[in-house]
Amino acid sequence: MANLILPTTGGGTETVTLAAGPVPAPGGNWTRTAYAAAHVVADPLADLDPGEGVSVDWDRTLAFRHHLWSLGLGVAEAMDTAQRGMGLDWPTSLDLIRRSMEVAPDGALIASGAGTDHLVPGPDVTIDDVIAAYEMQCEAVEATGSRVILMASRALVKAAKSPDDYARVYGRVLSGLKQPAILHWLGEMFDPALAGYWGDADHMAAMDTCLSVIADNADKVDGIKISLLSAEKEIAMRRRLPDDVVMYTGDDFNYPDLIEGDDQGFSHALLGIFDPIAGAACRALTSLAEGDRAAYRVAFDPTVPLSRHIFKAPTRFYKTGVVFLAYLMGHQDHFTMVAGQESARSTLHLAEAIRLANAAQLFTDPEEVARRAKPVFQARGVSV
Repeated sequence: MANLILPTTGGGTETVTLAAGPVPAPGGNWTRTAYAAAHVVADPLADLDPGEGVSVDWDRTLAFRHHLWSLGLGVAEAMDTAQRGMGLDWPTSLDLIRRSMEVAPDGALIASGAGTDHLVPGPDVTIDDVIAAYEMQCEAVEATGSRVILMASRALVKAAKSPDDYARVYGRVLSGLKQPAILHWLGEMFDPALAGYWGDADHMAAMDTCLSVIADNADKVDGIKISLLSAEKEIAMRRRLPDDVVMYTGDDFNYPDLIEGDDQGFSHALLGIFDPIAGAACRALTSLAEGDRAAYRVAFDPTVPLSRHIFKAPTRFYKTGVVFLAYLMGHQDHFTMVAGQESARSTLHLAEAIRLANAAQLFTDPEEVARRAKPVFQARGVSV
């Protein structure tokens, strides 16, 4: 155990006792496929200001992927919605995908984001431009040997005049892939520029278009990840998918229920929260595979308040909490982020993340967590 002084609302402080949680152990023979959307470790000594470019600490970034693979999790590469399109550009993303594929152990699960983020949305961008941008990135990703995660396109939102344009783009892009892709429907709570995706601001109407696209291209679709933060919408869509197309939950608020499922089905997982809760996710998925649903809930349920806190509005800044926890747990030696996003959350937000992670038993070395946390809070004006 270790004590840590944390700030409280109103300008005060309190002493919090950090307790040691279980050491993560490798999982196997799971009944759910589980990807973690892994974060990128920035180079803290790069002479760059936010918006000037990206410098990655490749050793630490790849070491974290080995950590995830060692626990049995897959890596969803270069599709982190809090960095891709918000600091992590396409050339760096492709370099990341190549490097990850080169070091991935035999049998490691990896799928990688392909989108149109190198194409600047605008009134002169056509549907053909969007198709060409998608095809360029998909070809580059598949050339590395990785499966494609077909990311939502800001340029397509601007260029599309109707749902038919989405059908045209996805049909064309999917037809050219070597392996079935994972589609990604990213809600506007993660990226406001994607409001109205699939040609309709109403999610249920948009779902009809998306399902029609999947049905027309089912042999080219492994599954779909939806990130709408609505269990009801995910379940409604899951029940309408073709038999050979799976649902990957992207719901960082309701994942225990969605992964466990009901008598009509369940969701697999492709989640940003699996980055900081990898150990707990491993325990939960192993328990589920063993039929011990009580242990599954014991491992997963305490992580939900933390996830809801990290992903609270504005949700697009969730990665600040994720990287802060990665720093506290020793996966990197600093709390510096791509595009300066370490400043995107308040000091009180970070303090609450520590309290909730502690309650979820995520810290295996409380003394080290306390040692690392103190200078962060001191730099933010907290007397510790």
